[in-house]
Amino acid sequence: MELYAGIYEREDFIFNGRAAMIVTPKNPRQDKKYIWRTEFVGAFDSADREMLNRGYYLVHYKVSNMYGCPQSIEEMHKFHLHLIEKYCFPKTAVMFGFSRGGLYAVNYAAAYPDYTSLLYLDAPVMDIRSWPAGYGKGVGAPKEWEECKGWYGIDEDSAKSFSENPNDKADMIKDIPVIIVAGLADKTVPYDENGAIFAKSYKGKLKTILKPDCGHHPHSLSDPTEICDFIEANC
Repeated sequence: MELYAGIYEREDFIFNGRAAMIVTPKNPRQDKKYIWRTEFVGAFDSADREMLNRGYYLVHYKVSNMYGCPQSIEEMHKFHLHLIEKYCFPKTAVMFGFSRGGLYAVNYAAAYPDYTSLLYLDAPVMDIRSWPAGYGKGVGAPKEWEECKGWYGIDEDSAKSFSENPNDKADMIKDIPVIIVAGLADKTVPYDENGAIFAKSYKGKLKTILKPDCGHHPHSLSDPTEICDFIEANC
């Protein structure tokens, strides 16, 4: 069954050669607020569905396997402008960054803070040297690391001093509320190399929900009320 089909109205289209999707809630808010799932749309989507139930639209634009590189961010911004101009969506989006989607969400917010109202980061990759490189305690992902280096134009030597990670941009988005959900037993994207570093340096409004015995999966919460209440109160 097509994702969300039979429950909500879904529009699929191609924008600049990439797949895009808009899901319309049953009872849309008059202000047309929306969440933007940057990656893995439909996976562990309890919060996505709850926000749809609260009247928020859901959008997705497929820039997968670009690891939040500058080119992907610019493509996302063109799509964002399209949403505003053609569909009359408001200027700012609530960005959902799950796993490697954290690279897209934070890098986009840092590049375009005026277009981002809130960040929900779930087990987020916040340093490419942690994942996919696997320089720290994480298992790494060799194939993805080769792709990632290509998109960023770096090699093993320059990667060691790479300073354009989400963890390096906390001060750039200090006016954007952030909620982080993560498992403390995550061996794929270790929290202490990713979200914890960001949380320590971030000076804005921050909520963290840490799951002591949870690994990288499952993402989110089975009951997303706490997540969605924070989003609705702060976006």
